[in-house]
Amino acid sequence: MELTGVGKRYGRGGRWVLRGVDLAVRPGELVRIAGANGTGKSTLLRLVAGIERPSAGRVVRPGTVAYVPERFPPALPFDAASYLLRVGRVHGLTDAEARRGAAEWLDRFGIADRAGTPLSQLSKGTCQKVAVAQALLPGARVVLLDEAWTGLDPVARTVLDEAAAERAAGGGAVLFVDHDPARLAGLTTAAYRVGADGGLRPAEERPAEERAVRADGPSVRVEVDVDVLDGDPLPARLPGAPELTALEGTAVRLTVAAAHSDALLRRLLTGRPAVSVLAVRRREGER
Repeated sequence: MELTGVGKRYGRGGRWVLRGVDLAVRPGELVRIAGANGTGKSTLLRLVAGIERPSAGRVVRPGTVAYVPERFPPALPFDAASYLLRVGRVHGLTDAEARRGAAEWLDRFGIADRAGTPLSQLSKGTCQKVAVAQALLPGARVVLLDEAWTGLDPVARTVLDEAAAERAAGGGAVLFVDHDPARLAGLTTAAYRVGADGGLRPAEERPAEERAVRADGPSVRVEVDVDVLDGDPLPARLPGAPELTALEGTAVRLTVAAAHSDALLRRLLTGRPAVSVLAVRRREGER
């Protein structure tokens, strides 16, 4: 996904909300967009999504794009399951694929029991879970999350953290805006800031592997010993950027911050190459 010289203003004489934006996001990248309120972060995501057209420049998308807007309209004439089914169809899934995906994400977000509830009768937090589910359901190549964690309970926020990391680890491109500066710390591959002048510049952040991780505490690590069954190398990007230590034979030890251990395990167990998990242990007290 690439933006070249992109600008946006409303009306011929309006001020430039964004101007001269160049941005390339490749498969496997997880990118934060930061900036003060009103600087154009949401506008940038809407341009990438294709909801708005740029006033200048060009936006190139590699394929399907899924988007969680800053405000999700709950007054739609569907229940949660049938809404997700229709979203899946729009993205080209078969009915069976869309139903399976809807059931999976409703279950992961803990709202499977509200699958048949009209959206207009759901709480704000539950509606937000449906909004996130509709973006994760299609397996889109680009996922855009605009303050998607707002309104979610702590468990659901963790699920979304894991899902964003999984999507990037699986070769998708994820762009997100969030008010919490620690969101996905240690996992982002790049961070940019929208300035008051509408320009986009690299944010002043340390590389992912050097950032502090807020979890049970920065000293808590998890070791995961795995055996790579088919002998293929592990992916270059895994959730949490784990340290790799070779063990006997084809076994490998992955050491990761506790905050990212669930996402790492889910990626290992559901992705490729196939692995056998030999042991999982916590390691505390190191700085």
